[in-house]
Amino acid sequence: MDFQNKATIEEKLQLMNELTKRFTTRAHKVDVEGSFPFENIQDLIDTGYTSLTVPKKYGGQEITLLEMVRLQGKIAEGDGATALSIGWHMGIVKNLTEKEIWKEPVFEKLCQEVCRGALINAAATEPNTGSPTRGGKPETTAEKKGDGWIINGRKTFTTMSPMLDFFIVSASISGTDQVGNFLIPRHNVGVRIEETWDSIAMKGTGSHDLYLENVTVENDSYVEQIGREGKRTNGWLLHIPACYLGIAKAAKKHAIEFASTYSPNSINKPIVELPNVKQKIGEMELKIMQAEYFLYGVAEQWDSSDEHEKAKMGAVLGAVKLTVTNAAIEVVDLAMRVVGARSLSLKSPLQRYYRDVRAGIHNPPMDDMTVQLLSAYAIQTYQSS
Repeated sequence: MDFQNKATIEEKLQLMNELTKRFTTRAHKVDVEGSFPFENIQDLIDTGYTSLTVPKKYGGQEITLLEMVRLQGKIAEGDGATALSIGWHMGIVKNLTEKEIWKEPVFEKLCQEVCRGALINAAATEPNTGSPTRGGKPETTAEKKGDGWIINGRKTFTTMSPMLDFFIVSASISGTDQVGNFLIPRHNVGVRIEETWDSIAMKGTGSHDLYLENVTVENDSYVEQIGREGKRTNGWLLHIPACYLGIAKAAKKHAIEFASTYSPNSINKPIVELPNVKQKIGEMELKIMQAEYFLYGVAEQWDSSDEHEKAKMGAVLGAVKLTVTNAAIEVVDLAMRVVGARSLSLKSPLQRYYRDVRAGIHNPPMDDMTVQLLSAYAIQTYQSS
């Protein structure tokens, strides 16, 4: 099983479907234990999936955004926590590939590590700043010291922390009003993970706290000054709605399977034949179809756009996340109405889907910020027409 040998998206999806079957069988145990899906992530590393967004010149396939969101959605059909976790890694590498933000030697070295199985994620959220999308300045500090930097601080919601090899850490530059990103290897002295993740949703993401205590890094580890070129549009964040759409598809499938086999003696036929059940299944299919076309359509638009066009896509990207995530929540609710009280059993995957899908509300961008962005977009469009 090797994604690098699969040339078409159809071949990749077929291979991912085989992996998804494994993820499905492991999801309940990880959720109940509140553990981490080590086996799932290792499967994705071993099959070469985690290097698909690496540039071709560095050994990856440089897959499109549309390919990435389709594959991410398929992972989520098996386990949402696995999809959301690996989605950050896949998306960040893709973003760095597209925008060429970092110095070439630093990025090349990172890509080489990724092709050898290394994983990366950003660590930006802090207890007193909340989501970085709200604009809070990091309390984590970076102090220049000789030919390097000393980093001190604490980050929360560090997804996939049990297996990360590199952290992209945002920090305020001491003595200035600047904020920068630093690439910090896990093995550096002073890097510590404290297992604080106790959420009832996405329990398997291992989004623990990252502590940085006098961590020394080289000068080249200062990879980016934040805000220097204004806020950029981020197509790669579509991995988030792709995850929740995958969960919705899994919920729909489970509801149909249940309805096709459950036959109470009061009607002597499977409940899937009842008009009210068919109505709910049809509503689920409609919501999924609408969400899928919106998500895939915008991803394809991103892939075919130049940098100038991509810069104008902030409103539509936010609209996709809001629309797809909320539709996914509605689909899971409908699925639970089909299954009834059994959906609340710990044995039912629907109760996990119900908890996991609601986490999407709290992933960036937040709904209120998206609505404000859409308002500004609509007004600006009107005024310039």
